[in-house]
Amino acid sequence: MALSENTRGALLMAISMAGFTFNDALTKSVTAELTVAQIMFVRGAFTALLVYIVARRMGALDHIKNILQPMILVRIAFETVAAVAFLAALGQVPLANASAILQSLPLAVTLGAALFYKEPVGWRRWTAIGFGFIGVLVIIQPGPEGFTLASLYIVLCVVMAAGRDLVTRRIDASISSLTVTLFTAASISFAGLLLIPAFGGWQPMSGSALGRLAFASIFLFAGYQAIIMAMRTGEISFIAPFRYTSLLWAVLLGMLFFGETPDLWMVIGSAIVIGSGLYTFYRESKRKAALARRADPASPG
Repeated sequence: MALSENTRGALLMAISMAGFTFNDALTKSVTAELTVAQIMFVRGAFTALLVYIVARRMGALDHIKNILQPMILVRIAFETVAAVAFLAALGQVPLANASAILQSLPLAVTLGAALFYKEPVGWRRWTAIGFGFIGVLVIIQPGPEGFTLASLYIVLCVVMAAGRDLVTRRIDASISSLTVTLFTAASISFAGLLLIPAFGGWQPMSGSALGRLAFASIFLFAGYQAIIMAMRTGEISFIAPFRYTSLLWAVLLGMLFFGETPDLWMVIGSAIVIGSGLYTFYRESKRKAALARRADPASPG
C-alpha cells in the first residue's frame, strides 16, 4: 500500500532525527580525546567530501558566484557558532539533556519569526513559547547545584540555530540545498582548522576516533538530506512534531553507551518543552486552516 505524503514526510523526519542523534552520540564519544576544533575540522571535511560526491553525481552544484551571497554567509556564521557551542557542551552534559534543550528550537524559530518577520502570533502561542522556555530552565536548573556553563552553551546553540533557520528563508530558492549544505560543511571544517591553535593545538588522533567521526559525518549527511526531503513532503504542521523523536534516540543511546540516566528534572522539563511545541504546531495548523477558509468561503468548514 502506497504511503500518503504526510506519512512519508513523518517517516523522513524521524529518520532525520535518528541520523542527527547518532551523529551526536558518535561525536560525543571522541570529545575526551579530541578538541572541539579538531572535531569540527575532521567531521566537517568528511561531510563536505561526501556532499560534494553526491552533489556532483546529481549535477546539483551551483556556480561559486551564486553562493557568495550575504544571506548564505550569515547562515554559515550562525551555523559555525552553533557548532562550536554544541560541541563544547556535548562532552560535559548527558546526551539526553542536550537533546531536550534542543527541542526548544521550533519555539525559538516561532519567536524569531514573530519578532523579525512580523508573522502573526496570538496570545495562546506566546503563552506556549513562554512555557517552553520555562521547560528549558527546568532542564538546566539555573542554581548553584544544577546549573553548568555547558547547559548555557546548548542554549546559545539553540539561539544560533534559530537564527540560521530564519536566515535560510531569505536564501534564493534557485540555489540547491546540496550546494548550501556543501558550502556550510566546508566552511565549518575551515573554521575548525583556524581554531585548532586556540583550542590547544593538534592532539594525536587514533584510528578509532577517525573512524567514528567518518561514520558521524555519514549520519550527519543523512540527517541533512532526510530533513530537507521531509520539509518538502506533506504538511509541515503534521510532519514537524516528529522532530521530537530525537529525544527518544538520545535517551536510549545515552543509557546504552554512556551510562546516562535521565533525572526527574530533565523528564519534567522535556515534557513541558515538547507539550509547548506540540501546542504551537496545533495553533499554527488552526491558523492556516482559518486563512484557507477565508480565502475560499465555499470550502467545507
